[in-house]
Amino acid sequence: MAEAEQRLLMLIDDEPAQSRLITALAAREGWRTLVVDEAEKAIATLGTRQGMQLSAIILDQWVPGDEACDLIAELKERRPGLPILMITASTSPLLAVEAMRAGAADYLVKPVAPERLMQALRNATMRETPRDELAPMTEKMPARLDFDAMVGTAPKFRDALAKAAKAARGHGHVLIEGESGTGKEMLVRAMVAASPRARAPFRMINVGGVSASSLESVLFGHEKGAFAGAFDRQVGALQNCDGGTLVLDEIDRLSLDLQDRLAEALRNGSVRPIGARHSFKVDTRIIAASNLPLADMVSAGLFREELLAAINRTGITLPPLRDRTGDITALTRHFLARIGEQPGLRPLGITDGALKLLAAFDWPGNVRQLQAVLFRAAVFCDGDALTAQDFPQLSQMIGELAEANQPVMESAGVQIYTGDGNLRPLEDIEADVIRLAIGHYRGRMTEVARRLGIGRSTLYRKLTDLGIESAA
Repeated sequence: MAEAEQRLLMLIDDEPAQSRLITALAAREGWRTLVVDEAEKAIATLGTRQGMQLSAIILDQWVPGDEACDLIAELKERRPGLPILMITASTSPLLAVEAMRAGAADYLVKPVAPERLMQALRNATMRETPRDELAPMTEKMPARLDFDAMVGTAPKFRDALAKAAKAARGHGHVLIEGESGTGKEMLVRAMVAASPRARAPFRMINVGGVSASSLESVLFGHEKGAFAGAFDRQVGALQNCDGGTLVLDEIDRLSLDLQDRLAEALRNGSVRPIGARHSFKVDTRIIAASNLPLADMVSAGLFREELLAAINRTGITLPPLRDRTGDITALTRHFLARIGEQPGLRPLGITDGALKLLAAFDWPGNVRQLQAVLFRAAVFCDGDALTAQDFPQLSQMIGELAEANQPVMESAGVQIYTGDGNLRPLEDIEADVIRLAIGHYRGRMTEVARRLGIGRSTLYRKLTDLGIESAA
């Protein structure tokens, strides 16, 4: 964190409330924020002492698209190495394309979840070789709301879709588990569209994107005067969605107290707002999504067993992309067809060499990351088909990482002793073993973790702790 504390962020924004929110979120990562309210001031600031200390810029796009892109281009011309993130309420793919071509490192659509913003900042300011094509960019294309739009033939994936399609026709609560980027939100929307409650009230809440202090009120509502600042009565989401569906994304981040309250509400079929004397009967269907296996969290005491039992009437698990690599070609062609329909882009083919490269990668960000990589490559492609050369960072991480570790592989092994005969620190030996494994298995991180006998999450944590570049 010591390094992060020295980072300075310039926020170009004329909305005080939005500025305060972004400043607070950035502060969680140790950033200091300099707020300017107009383009001219931003350009002038680049030449100041503070401007020379900047590590990133966030532009809240409130001006017409062309002018915003002109500002990005001018900022990049003056400071080519400074990453720029654009935040906008517009979902226009054309604006996304133009912003990226002008030099934006990422493009976020409001409302932006806190973790999404912080992850974008982390990715934009990584110290190692830039890997822009792998940034987990917000999806720029509107998602189709049907099961046919979910491409893949892997048995586990098709089983998950079949279970979801059957559950969609019922009224019971559903739990969808799977790593980030596996398509949980798309599956949720397909289920809602196919359900008998399709025309009833619907709301999706990202638990991680709502402050802990206000989440109880958001879910259960409150009466006027129930607490300081409760100037008006608010109807909670559980009551608002009576007869319809409430989606709770990242339910694994719900506090234990709220887990207890939610479990009780689902058991009784009633909701009592904060400060209310009486409860209200509700018939709200819950579709919950979690990036983490909730059964493991129950075992660790981090999730209530009663709530898990209530929401898991139908349990669905979406497999990660690394477990369905045979679907990568079909997914790639599907995404390229959709990308080619977007304003400012055109239909593109893809070579066998490029497909082979995509299939060799581990895809820690799953299907969402694959789509983002293809979108970025399509934006900058000058030919009629994507080739391996259109994914330079990907090629580098898969190929050059193995080459860089080849001398270690061919050596007598990992050095145990120092030159003076003493043992090397265990941390240094462990780092060498991991480097050797990454090179030996050519950057296939799932295989590296399996051969080392550790989980992938443990491997990625060790990569960070030991300062080792990973293939993710």
